[in-house]
Amino acid sequence: MEPISDHLMENLDVIFVGFNPSIRSSETGHHYANPNNRFWKILFEAGITPRKYVSSEDYKLLELGCGMTNIVARPTKAADEITKEEYQQGKEELKKKVQKYRPKIVCFVGKGVYQQYSGKKDIPWGKQKESVVRGTVDFVAPSSSGLVRMKMDEVVRIYKELPLLRDGLKSK
Repeated sequence: MEPISDHLMENLDVIFVGFNPSIRSSETGHHYANPNNRFWKILFEAGITPRKYVSSEDYKLLELGCGMTNIVARPTKAADEITKEEYQQGKEELKKKVQKYRPKIVCFVGKGVYQQYSGKKDIPWGKQKESVVRGTVDFVAPSSSGLVRMKMDEVVRIYKELPLLRDGLKSK
């Protein structure tokens, strides 16, 4: 299984950070490629994209000021296959990426991703009081996995805070 490419550049509005690529993403070379993953539907319904993109268009998010990466590059069937060592290495690499690219917001797609990155246990949804890398805003959103038990409208409601937060930061 091959890792997939990040879609990053300097001064993005938002970088979305997932756990790691799925097997399907590794096979296709695109983020959130599993048909059971609701990422693209969530972004559209939350008003982050003007239409529902498909995974093969993942690089087009850059045109909208959004990037993509993962805390761990190795594809797995499930996140519970990721080792502590991989998380530790991924956490350090992710910090370097955030420091290099300086996005306004880092959106963690799942509380577990942010727990691994920040070392914090009790994490609310949305904007975090403190960010791991100064000068950026850490934002925690529900995982887009089809395994998540939250209702879709509740997930979308949390993601809808992202454009509002982005617009508020741009006006400063």
